[in-house]
Amino acid sequence: MKPNADSRSIGDLAASFGLEPHVLRHWEAMGLLSPARTSGRRVYGDADAYRVSAILRGKAAGLSLDQLRNLITATDPAQRIEALQAHQQELQRKAAAIEQALSMIGSVLACTHEDFTECPNFRAAVAHS
Repeated sequence: MKPNADSRSIGDLAASFGLEPHVLRHWEAMGLLSPARTSGRRVYGDADAYRVSAILRGKAAGLSLDQLRNLITATDPAQRIEALQAHQQELQRKAAAIEQALSMIGSVLACTHEDFTECPNFRAAVAHS
């Protein structure tokens, strides 16, 4: 989704990201979005579209909505850096665990023994984990 200069309704902005309008309302209630209002109706501009994009990318990176709110509302860049470094370390830990699991699965897939726990390749993989 590319933000444009036009103001949009909640339905238009939500649809441009493949979301339902209630999602944007929820994010607003959580303090993630602050759309302008005209005659009581929400009006979304470029900044809101970029914010939605940031929220979606953050969620894809494994950040919770609470974490995203803290990042978005942080006025001190050092707070953001600290929070993101902690999340980065957690993702690296998870990536290492996934790599270890894939290695273990690979050793079992390559095994031709009747009982894979007797396989020297499997045992070597276990010994290195």
